[in-house]
Amino acid sequence: MKRIAVLLWLVLAGVVAAQQVPDDSRFTGKTVVMDGKDLSAARRRFEPGARTAWHSHDKGQLLLVEEGRMRTQKKGGAVRELGAGESDYAGPSVVHWHGAAAGQPLVQINVGFGGETKWLEKVTDAEYRGK
Repeated sequence: MKRIAVLLWLVLAGVVAAQQVPDDSRFTGKTVVMDGKDLSAARRRFEPGARTAWHSHDKGQLLLVEEGRMRTQKKGGAVRELGAGESDYAGPSVVHWHGAAAGQPLVQINVGFGGETKWLEKVTDAEYRGK
């Protein structure tokens, strides 16, 4: 949970205007807060077994499991299960789906990096089960 909070804080900190952070005891070396105008972050709850359709994001998506268990799959890959504190990244235009495991709900945090989402066909029950 602490890892998710730190990652989310780092992502959302970039939403503030770009600025240089002065050298002080908080950092070693030069650091720069980058422009976060294209970042979006949201929390979504999935009931057990609920899932998205296949889709892709022009500039990728970061998924963080806050509570419960997530099932996710990139097109052509194996279904993966992730627990609280774990994350997955789908790169630009990578077709994937994600949702809750069959036995428990999921609370996810998703971070988008801009561009559009392309929605495709629904995930079949067989695909969801990893068959």
